[in-house]
Amino acid sequence: MESMSNLAVASGFMAGLGILLAGVLALASRKLFVYEDPRIEQVEDLLPKSNCGACGMPGCRGFAEKVVIGEVVPAQCTVSSLQQRKDIADLLGVAAGSIEKKVARLACAGGKHVAYTRARYAGLKSCRAAAVVGGGGKECAWGCLGLGDCEVVCSFDALHLDEHGLPRVDADKCSACNDCVEVCPKGLFSLEPVSRRLWIACKNRADGDTAEASCEVACTACGKCVADAPPGLMRLEGELAIIRYELNVWATQGPIERCPTGAIVWFATPNQAVKGAVAKKILRQDALPQLN
Repeated sequence: MESMSNLAVASGFMAGLGILLAGVLALASRKLFVYEDPRIEQVEDLLPKSNCGACGMPGCRGFAEKVVIGEVVPAQCTVSSLQQRKDIADLLGVAAGSIEKKVARLACAGGKHVAYTRARYAGLKSCRAAAVVGGGGKECAWGCLGLGDCEVVCSFDALHLDEHGLPRVDADKCSACNDCVEVCPKGLFSLEPVSRRLWIACKNRADGDTAEASCEVACTACGKCVADAPPGLMRLEGELAIIRYELNVWATQGPIERCPTGAIVWFATPNQAVKGAVAKKILRQDALPQLN
């Protein structure tokens, strides 16, 4: 009888404790309740759900939250189609807005047919892995290693290695998600507005003679582009020409015309880079021999 009495007491205590905790949770739920605008989920459903971060948010959910409260415009999701942006704008009763398209640009033109190697790398097919083994074996230590880490991480099929082992970006498919920028161990990619048509396809850090002996299309810091550019637009910084885009006077093709190596290019279209009239013509298709 005593054991049954104890069991009844214990059961009653547990039941009472359960009721008490349920009451506490109900009260806490009411006090701590945070209202969420149902339009957030509706907007999220209209997004491509790639969670690529191209909009600057950590994912599509974060973008939906920001666009609902008006901190960003629908057009800032550069991965979505025009129709998706319009649907979001119509749902929220706002303008879709406009954002200039950005694309990934590579500051290197040194494919294996124009850039020498000083050592053969054998190991994991990864630029990051190669970079920690003597810099990767390329004579121009600042150049692209051509092992395709950028191609692997691109979720939009916008980046592929060409026949010379150099990454080529398809501007039509590029969403400016920043993945290639982050994965490149040489820091050769950056996200640029498509209106920035003047581009230096090199990140040389050696003197001019050494650079050209390493890569036939390297910037040699000869200064001709600086002389031909509008005042203040370009300068030499170390052994490399630099474009000062912030001056907003860079929409000129002039600086490429006397570049002897063709390191400075002009994007006639987002996918077509042209060189100046005096740039050396590269006819070779085979890889250069390894230096001894």
